[in-house]
Amino acid sequence: MNQVNEVRNSLLKKLGKVSDAMFMEERHQEILKILEKEGRIKASEIQTRFNVGFDTARRDLRILEEKGLLKRTHGGAIPALQRGYTTPPNYTPRDITEIKDNYFAIAKKAIGYIKANDVVFLTAASVGYFMAKNLPQEFPFTVVTNSIIIADELRSYDNITTIMVGGELSQKGQCSDSFAAEFVKNIRFDISFLTSAGFSASFGMSIQKSKGVSFLQAVIGSSKCNMALYPTEKIGVESILKVCSADTFDKLITDWDAPEDELVKIEELGVEVIVVKEKL
Repeated sequence: MNQVNEVRNSLLKKLGKVSDAMFMEERHQEILKILEKEGRIKASEIQTRFNVGFDTARRDLRILEEKGLLKRTHGGAIPALQRGYTTPPNYTPRDITEIKDNYFAIAKKAIGYIKANDVVFLTAASVGYFMAKNLPQEFPFTVVTNSIIIADELRSYDNITTIMVGGELSQKGQCSDSFAAEFVKNIRFDISFLTSAGFSASFGMSIQKSKGVSFLQAVIGSSKCNMALYPTEKIGVESILKVCSADTFDKLITDWDAPEDELVKIEELGVEVIVVKEKL
């Protein structure tokens, strides 16, 4: 009888393992579907949706990351990162219909580094536009920008001196050609606030189009402090063209979902990493 029970128990264990494996595979498929639809998933959400423990949720994310299907973050995961992206030719920050919390949080954090009488360069990207709409009004300083959209926002500030970079104007309302590059070489910035299509420890700052490489390099070379502003979506991304190494920057401001392993690598290069917290 004991031998019969042992055989039965052994079969049940094997069947249980098969069932667990099948359920895990189904759970992984559902996790990927949620990521595709929502753009992110938290470990706590996996626990709740699938009635599993915290260790199981973390193991699921680790397995899927090892397969290259997602990227783990502080509290969950985001879709596997691509090689960078660009916006339509005539797209400007004014065309944004929905402000992402992480972009806005990074912009607000960056503003806190501006001091009285500073000369700062403000990126023409959306995070720079969010900064432009929320700049301090208590003290005087100078803002240099290559975006007519941002320059127009700055006209409403009595305390800000605005310098518009000249050159050939793109459909996006930006100047970033050789004329613009030469222009910024004649200015010294206390801080430059910059972003691009991607930022990684191994490839540094990267963009999609060659026209902007020399301009960004000129801004960086003219700045006492270079500050990288990169949301989760751009951390670890390697676009087509390298602008500079990651350690060219003094500070990186990113958000709560940024992949921890990539941030550790960036910190090891000597870059100060500042992670803004999610608004509860």
